[in-house]
Amino acid sequence: MESNQDMVGEVKKTFSRHGMKLTHQRLEIYRVLEEAKDHPSAETVWKRVRRSIPTISLDTVYRTLGTFEQKGMIQRVPVEGEQGRYDGDVSPHHHMVCTRCREIVDFWWPEFDEAALPKEVAEWGRVHDAQLIVRGECAKCGAKPL
Repeated sequence: MESNQDMVGEVKKTFSRHGMKLTHQRLEIYRVLEEAKDHPSAETVWKRVRRSIPTISLDTVYRTLGTFEQKGMIQRVPVEGEQGRYDGDVSPHHHMVCTRCREIVDFWWPEFDEAALPKEVAEWGRVHDAQLIVRGECAKCGAKPL
């Protein structure tokens, strides 16, 4: 099991690679995202960070998430009709989104990732990454009446 000191050392390296200074607030926001599997909104991140930093503002969380996203340290999961949701896992993967309960689940699809791009996309320019968002109803919601 990794000690807290080892984890902070790894996070320092991550911040350094992205040209960022590690502050206590950034560390706590990053830690919340690293531990989250539910793709939290900025407001949810703020509520979780407030457990360790009660004085942190929602604006600070929004600005920090924007910076992390810009630096490629996290990714924003596009979800229709609601505030942004964030993923601390920047490895190549895709998302399933339940249109009823808004649950977001990661999934991997190597065959999709390895497929040749359509001619129009290849002619368009250079693709850096692709993320598939699958929308529908999860099994829990599908079993419930509308």
